[in-house]
Amino acid sequence: MDKLKLVEPSLSYKDKAIDYINEFYTYNSEINGSGGLHRYLDNYEGWLLKVEEDRNCMANEERVPADTFFLVREEDDKIIGMINIRYVLNERLKDFGGNIGYAIRPTERQKGYNKINLYLGLLKCQEHGLKEVMLDCDKENLGSAKTMQALGGKLRKERYIKNEYFDGIVQDYVIDVNKSIEENKENVIK
Repeated sequence: MDKLKLVEPSLSYKDKAIDYINEFYTYNSEINGSGGLHRYLDNYEGWLLKVEEDRNCMANEERVPADTFFLVREEDDKIIGMINIRYVLNERLKDFGGNIGYAIRPTERQKGYNKINLYLGLLKCQEHGLKEVMLDCDKENLGSAKTMQALGGKLRKERYIKNEYFDGIVQDYVIDVNKSIEENKENVIK
């Protein structure tokens, strides 16, 4: 298995980050976990400022403290995926979005990378004192559901949601952070 790591966004990753997002457009694939990068393709530097503001903001109904990371393959320094971790949930995120959003670029899917992505994200959650995290996914997104389940995610509920981002059935999962890290430390990161 390839060695992967989470990397904080920086100017040095600008071209790779734009290439990453553009691949989603090429494959007509939904973009998740990017911390809004897809809205800043013509202003990457502005996105870096947004990411810093997100990290240091006070929780309210509009925003919550969050970190966004690139999942980078060490061998070629390629951005394989992204993860956005929200350390506090406001009412909107409790209803839709949860603590973690993630994605793997279309050409790198079905290789086990998202399991590593989520595991590394759970380590960040643990560092910030989170004991339990909520994640959700489209019921049709079997890959995402399998990733959550593989790391101990328990289905909490299913419901129909229609909002500006989504129209369909959403599944909410809950993961016990410490238990997942302990149970998966040997088989996720080798």
